[in-house]
Amino acid sequence: MNNNPFTGAAYFFRGLKMLGHPALRKFVVIPLVLNIGFFALLTYFAYGAVNEFVTYMMESLPSWLQWLEIILMVLFVGVILIFVYFTFSIFANLFAAPFNSVLAEATEELLIGGSITETSVSDSFTQIIPAIKDEIGKLTYTLTRSIPFLVLFFIPGVNFIASIAWFFMSAWILALEYNDYPMGNNNKLFVEQRNIASQRRWLNLGFGSAISVLTMIPFVNFLVIPSAVVGATIMYVENFQDENLQTD
Repeated sequence: MNNNPFTGAAYFFRGLKMLGHPALRKFVVIPLVLNIGFFALLTYFAYGAVNEFVTYMMESLPSWLQWLEIILMVLFVGVILIFVYFTFSIFANLFAAPFNSVLAEATEELLIGGSITETSVSDSFTQIIPAIKDEIGKLTYTLTRSIPFLVLFFIPGVNFIASIAWFFMSAWILALEYNDYPMGNNNKLFVEQRNIASQRRWLNLGFGSAISVLTMIPFVNFLVIPSAVVGATIMYVENFQDENLQTD
């Protein structure tokens, strides 16, 4: 049984390498453009609002305090960047969700040597509302398990241990998130997906850890979602598809 975390991490990079395949390209480019456009607009309007707020504040201050303008701008821009970082995965997944299932399906058909299902771009858009609802459901699952876990950060003396434990918790949740696409396409319920993934926990933790680390890198993180979907599909085909794993 392959349960190596380094092998799990390698599946992400194999997914990244496969993104340029002509059969997959359209399901990668469209959500990528949507995400870049959304975050560019969000940053633009947020910066405009901050600029107006700082200008308003400076008008009420005496002239000898005008030097505070630069400090306030740097402070508020930093807050915007932190907000974008922590909300990136949530918003990026909302836009990519309608395309992720068909991306996983096309990847699986490539891997097993079958013909590629001609799923049109318009068909993908018709799945936006159901896919977003499903994504919100998975977000609820994540929050209900993560928030109690964060209590560890407020216990004196265990903060360092809590940080390490939180990283692995996040990696596990990310692995489940992306396993859902190939496993869901193969009629696996979410509870079955968790049971199957838990039998190769280290493999999945390695996969999720790679996703977690690369999400922190600006601009690279725009390619994390499609790479993770394709990587999870490769991992499913090579490790779970043809084996009689326990799902009880």
